[in-house]
This record gives sequence, C-alpha cells and structure tokens, in this order.
Amino acid sequence: MINPKYFFKGLLCVRRLDSPAIALGASFVAIGALLKNLGFTIQESIFSTFLTYALPGSLIMAESMFVGASLLNIFLAVWLVNSRLYPMTVSLMPLLLHEKQPRWKYYLSCHFVAVSSWLIVKSNYENIEKENRIDFWIGIGTATWLIAIFSTILGYLASDFLNKDMMIGLAVVNPIYFMCAMIGVMKTNSLSSAIILGAILGPSFYLISPQWSVLFGGVLAGTIAFFIGERYGD
Repeated sequence: MINPKYFFKGLLCVRRLDSPAIALGASFVAIGALLKNLGFTIQESIFSTFLTYALPGSLIMAESMFVGASLLNIFLAVWLVNSRLYPMTVSLMPLLLHEKQPRWKYYLSCHFVAVSSWLIVKSNYENIEKENRIDFWIGIGTATWLIAIFSTILGYLASDFLNKDMMIGLAVVNPIYFMCAMIGVMKTNSLSSAIILGAILGPSFYLISPQWSVLFGGVLAGTIAFFIGERYGD
C-alpha cells in the first residue's frame, strides 16, 4: 500500500512558492483553449491530458491531428518528443528504488515523469528516507497530474475569453519557469556547462537548421558537459 503520510507530503509540495504548479497550470490552460479551437470536445481534451501529461506531447498531438497526420505519424511524433523524459527517469529511479517496495509502484509512477514533478522531487528527496521516497514521488506526480487536468478543463471553458496573444503568453510561462529553475541548480561543473552551452548552441544551430536546432544543440551541449564533468569533477 501507498504510505498516506508521505503521499500527502508529496501532494502538498505543490503549494510551495518554488513549485512549478502555477507555471504548469498556466501552460495547460493554454493547451485546453488550443484544443477547443482545434475542434476537440471537452472529453477528448481531458483524455489527452489524462494520458499524455506532457505539454510538448499534447501540443504535437493536437497540431498533427489538425494537419491530418496519420495515427502512426502522430504516435511516432509524440513518442519522439517525449523521449526527452528518458534521461530524467534514468537519473530519478536510483533515488527511489528500495528493496522493500513492490514493483507495481514503480510501474505506476512512470506515468508521472515530467519536468515539473522531476524538479520538485530532485529538490526534496534528500529530506525523505529512501524507503518512503516512492510514495512521496507518487504524491508529487498525482498533484502535478491533477493540476494539468483541471487546468486543461479551465482553459477549454475559458477559451472564448482568451485571444491568441494571451494563449501564447500562458504557454511560454512553463518554459520560462524551467529555464529559471535550471539556472537555480547550476551547482556543479557538468550542470553549469550543460545549461550555458545549451543556451549558446541551441540558437546557434537554429541559424543552420531551425527544425533540428534543439536536438543538435542539446546533444552537443550535453556531450561536452559530460566530458567536462568527467575531466574536472563536480
């Protein structure tokens, strides 16, 4: 069973001032409004966030359906854009694994892997005993997941009152928060190098290939940062 003490402790983490809850909610308000404007029903919009729970994935899915892409193409596009969550999972699971916890908790909690929940748990896991971290993580994931769902509903219902500029403004709140959060975790050589190089190489590659700039800039920045960390340590 999930330990309610640590579950609710994780659930209530979103109330903190440094939580991404507000930024996450603002972005999904924009997604809800966008889905309505693209012709989605409220049930389809809720179901999208319920299953996808990732801002870029929801956006890619909606835009692909709008242009008439096939189901296979939509699946591949969402799968590829969400592959960015794999490194987060690799870095997160060793912090949560404990031999006394059943495997089903880890399978269940995979759905909650997102930048917002990852940032919260990385900032708080040291204060939780390792045996109880998976319950703490499930609480965090549940809270951010519910915020995304309710914000999608709110955005869908409020879409008639949001113009294009307002929707764009809401959508970029989340990336801006993540950028600020990443700056806040620049505590090691490798992390600092990855963030600084990514900020430089991403726009640089955009001048060469706008479609592939994020991928090329991220891979190159991360690779260089890895070797800097190996060479000079953290």
